[in-house]
Amino acid sequence: MINPFSKLGISDDVVNAVKDLGFENPTPIQEQSIPVLLEGNNDFVGLAQTGTGKTAAFGLPLLELIDFKSNKPQALILCPTRELCLQITSDIKNFSKNISGANVVAVYGGANIMQQLREIRNGVQIVVATPGRMLDIIGRKAIDFSNVKFVVLDEADEMLNMGFQEDINDILSTTPDDKKTWLFSATMPPEVRRIAKNYMDSPVELTMGTKNTGNVNIEHEYYIVRARDKYAALKRIVDFNPEIFAVVFCKTKLDTQDVAEHLIKDGYNADALHGDLSQQQRDKVMQRFRDRNMQLLIATDVAARGIDVNNVTHVINYSLPDEIESYTHRSGRTGRAGKTGISICIVNSKEIGKIRQIERIIGKSFTKADLPTGFDVCEKQLFALVHKVHNVEVNESQIEQYMPRIMDEFAELSKDEVIKRFASLEFNRFLEYYKNAPDLNSSADDRGERGERGERGERGPRSSEGYTRLFINLGSVDDFTRGDLLSFVCNNGKISGKGIGKIDLKGVYSFFEVENAAVESLFNNFKGVEFNNRGVRIEKTADGDGGGGGRSRGGFGGGGRREGGSYGGGRREGGGGERKSYGGGNKREGGNSGGGFRDFSGRSREDKGGAGRREGGNSGGADRRRRS
Repeated sequence: MINPFSKLGISDDVVNAVKDLGFENPTPIQEQSIPVLLEGNNDFVGLAQTGTGKTAAFGLPLLELIDFKSNKPQALILCPTRELCLQITSDIKNFSKNISGANVVAVYGGANIMQQLREIRNGVQIVVATPGRMLDIIGRKAIDFSNVKFVVLDEADEMLNMGFQEDINDILSTTPDDKKTWLFSATMPPEVRRIAKNYMDSPVELTMGTKNTGNVNIEHEYYIVRARDKYAALKRIVDFNPEIFAVVFCKTKLDTQDVAEHLIKDGYNADALHGDLSQQQRDKVMQRFRDRNMQLLIATDVAARGIDVNNVTHVINYSLPDEIESYTHRSGRTGRAGKTGISICIVNSKEIGKIRQIERIIGKSFTKADLPTGFDVCEKQLFALVHKVHNVEVNESQIEQYMPRIMDEFAELSKDEVIKRFASLEFNRFLEYYKNAPDLNSSADDRGERGERGERGERGPRSSEGYTRLFINLGSVDDFTRGDLLSFVCNNGKISGKGIGKIDLKGVYSFFEVENAAVESLFNNFKGVEFNNRGVRIEKTADGDGGGGGRSRGGFGGGGRREGGSYGGGRREGGGGERKSYGGGNKREGGNSGGGFRDFSGRSREDKGGAGRREGGNSGGADRRRRS
């Protein structure tokens, strides 16, 4: 029987590689686009939702059209984010594993540029790149695109949303005029239409479904809650779906950190993914998620682009996106490769209009759902546990030797009592938490809603009263995320996550809050603790640093004169005024290290992302295009 991919014109070497990956039949976008692209004579515009197999739709034809006997770049694929760049590179390498001499190089920011330059010098036919790093390499005159025959713009709409229009112009100006341009996008806003007009000559256009519509395999639901109940609603949704494996979207990097931190404290397996993480940190978070060692990935829109993880059951919009079209990309993280998924929006009464706008864009109706009651959650968790016990695989040979002791232990218990106790092991904590649980549902006509005050305010942030602020000589340079630091403190300090307050992660050091009653035992437990063969030091912060009290001598972060208790070497004026520099460096106006402007309680008032006016330094990445 002839393989369906062979019928499309794909060679046996590539078909065999595709079969090894488990692909039996082409998706609709692949079936329609591959024959057209194999001709190699036309520009092309392909509109299809995320998760429909667009990478193979352009990757397989490229492998048929490129001369692998030549080691010069013949195809350039541009995409918006590091994750997507790595995903495309991995896919094309897998597709080409049976092709002798095939070389694919990923070019993206956050990784060693010298290594990328070496790979290019060694010979490459396909370059997969983010625009920012690609421009850096072009600026070094380290690559010759004179032999490029094909340029692919993947996720074109998102590249424009991220401000890459100028970069795309500069990059394409270094490629031959007679190249063929293939554009793939999930939506077709006017900006993408302009790209097609400017860079293409009578392109073949293929639309799978209706333009800008959502994946037909995804169900869309929304819950109306009061702003202050949003975090409690998120937990209730998660608890009601015991097997949930989800991406939770927030608006800003600070929101992702905050929500992830509170979920971890409450016992959920979660972590944050955002643009401020180093590449190594991002890779670590994503690997945990791909391996399903993490249940909830809390992400920003930009950071989540390119996440291609199988079997994501839910997408939860903790905050609706500012750009309505971004909802299509968010929801596309689930329901991939023909599977079904659920996209959930947690909204307040003033956001119903935005839900209606999204419905018009994606061409699908949302279902208004009610949050489950405490009783519903407990019942669902109980029977999930019963189902798990009933279906657990028993290793007869290994368990047999322990059975006599087990039976002795249960000798005084009846069958009913044994069952009750097993069920109660996990069930009791849900019963306790949801005892007298309130109804969180609000209504669309509830006009008492004051709107969102930021993700923290929506769930009533815990006050710093009753907590002591501590310094620790570990930070992001040690590849810690806030979740990592929380786990490290809890494990070594022998303290529950509920006893930890706010965490302020810095470069070579950090601050965190601990309940007053637990401070002394935490200090005792940390005696002799080391990390990477160096002693871990914890101290109370000075009064001038906005928390705690206690002693502090000198700058813990090293460098520079300190006024009023600043850690990090830069001068700070007063005990509660403006910080001129928190990381030891040049004077900067309009923000602290990393671009946010913070008061001394550690609560962010404005997340500038590093875009504010600065003098003499670039400490936060003013141009968000360079995040890639």
